[in-house]
Amino acid sequence: MRVDAGFLQPLQQPDAVNHARRARHSDDQSHTGIIDRMFGRKRTGSVICTSCGVLVGVNDDKCYNCGRRNPGLWGFAPLLRALGNDLGFVPFVMSTCAIIYVLTLIFSRGGINQGGIFGLLAPTGLALVLFGGTSPQLVFDYGRWWTIISASWLHGGLLHIGMNMYAMSFLGPAVAEMYGPARLVIIYTAGGIAGFALSVFWGAFMPAIPLMGSGRNLTIGASACLTGLLGAIYYYGHRGGSSMARSYAMNSILMILLQGFLLQGIINNWAHVGGLAGGYVAARFLDPLKPERTDHVVIALICIAVSILSVIVSVVTALA
Repeated sequence: MRVDAGFLQPLQQPDAVNHARRARHSDDQSHTGIIDRMFGRKRTGSVICTSCGVLVGVNDDKCYNCGRRNPGLWGFAPLLRALGNDLGFVPFVMSTCAIIYVLTLIFSRGGINQGGIFGLLAPTGLALVLFGGTSPQLVFDYGRWWTIISASWLHGGLLHIGMNMYAMSFLGPAVAEMYGPARLVIIYTAGGIAGFALSVFWGAFMPAIPLMGSGRNLTIGASACLTGLLGAIYYYGHRGGSSMARSYAMNSILMILLQGFLLQGIINNWAHVGGLAGGYVAARFLDPLKPERTDHVVIALICIAVSILSVIVSVVTALA
């Protein structure tokens, strides 16, 4: 009996299709396994909740202890924990500030200051304005309002960036331990914005005060953000009853203010005071005794994006 080959074809196709599907599924699993091993992702077992530190299931929708949603972060929590309590924000700040500092030196085109300890390897004022330095004139006369955000990422010399990044290396992890990594980002950003906003406002509308200065000059630096971190540490000591944290923050604040009084004209005291107030107020809203929430992470990511965008906008608008 002769069997038509066309009759057999429909019977053979499902096996061929299933074989192709199994092959694709095997390839997908292989690729997924490679990605999981590369990034240290876990799909089963337990991980540490990134907010409260309690063991939770890697696929749990919610932490039973603190209520954080997706505490396992899709299995990437172990990798993120390996970055430290700050989840890499401290090295991000240090590397970004270093890159921008080098770029300002490059754009200074031979005008780099080589004299004096405070002016060693100092970029030109034009380069600092280009990348987002701020002042009352730049904000109110030229409409460059975003520079109260971008100015925190610029530095005026080798000693300036060295001292600020050294302070960030221990203040950042300390605040991350007290508040969590997302709230660290929020407090850092709030301190910088509040510091430069006060400096610009005072310089534009208020008279100079002895020892404090006028706030009318071009100003830059991460120190407003750092005093914001000190404000948060002080509030943590007050809220949590830690006399050690409160005493450390108070002593550091007094030392910074004393340096500012002695070096008036070099140090922006208004930015320091504003940063301190901004960090303290932000800390009150964020409450270190409560666990970090998902919306804190979202706000932190927005803070980082807006900060970097402010520098880009400064350069683009200045060159336009």
